[in-house]
Amino acid sequence: MNESASEIRSQVSDAEWRLRVDLAACYRLVAMFGWDDLIFTHISARLPGPEHHFLINPYGLMFSEITASSLVKVDLDGKKVVDSPYEINPAGFIIHSAVHAAREDAQCVLHVHSVNGVAVSAQQDGVLPLSQHSIFVLSSLAYHDYEGVALEEDEKPRLVRDLGDKRFLMLRNHGLLTVGRSVAEAFVAMYFFETTCMIQVRAMSGGQALRRISQHILDGAQTQWELVTRGAGGGLAWPALLRKLDRADPGYRN
Repeated sequence: MNESASEIRSQVSDAEWRLRVDLAACYRLVAMFGWDDLIFTHISARLPGPEHHFLINPYGLMFSEITASSLVKVDLDGKKVVDSPYEINPAGFIIHSAVHAAREDAQCVLHVHSVNGVAVSAQQDGVLPLSQHSIFVLSSLAYHDYEGVALEEDEKPRLVRDLGDKRFLMLRNHGLLTVGRSVAEAFVAMYFFETTCMIQVRAMSGGQALRRISQHILDGAQTQWELVTRGAGGGLAWPALLRKLDRADPGYRN
């Protein structure tokens, strides 16, 4: 651990440091899977406690550069709680502070501009029931119409209204967003969301008529999601993903 990381580590609780490590890992994994968009988009994690403080990326770093100690801790007004040389993305603050304030279960909010996700977000009918991956997304999916770059405070209530209690939010003409009770849950949900979109784009380009999954299968998907993902927390997938990341890119732990 370098000097800067040791300094931050000494200022925070063990619980916060564990959350910082998970969130930094999530940024690196998003980059590894190719869902990042240069320095843009954002992933946030809310810290335990009544203050509603949350961690978000330092604006200007690539996702592959983010470490546990470089994450910026802010309050719901966007003010830094711990001194940091970095600023935060104002659009990231609008979106993430709105969701964290409204959803008690939203420990992690993950937003990407993945190519497949944006492509499907621009299609009139949105996500179609074409794959096994898609049934899990469709079991908890909402849509929010595009209002331009998310810089205006008055968009927050509409964003919160459209998200409701769903896990997946398609931002029309913009990208994808997932909400998780943990960083692991938000990441695993995004994997299913982005993969659903990738399969849909490829299936629609194949030139054949598409076979849609029947409604009675869709109706049982939420229960199946909990079983497949071990309570939607990534109980099996997340530790394996961390092992994969540690082999390739362990610097996120600093």
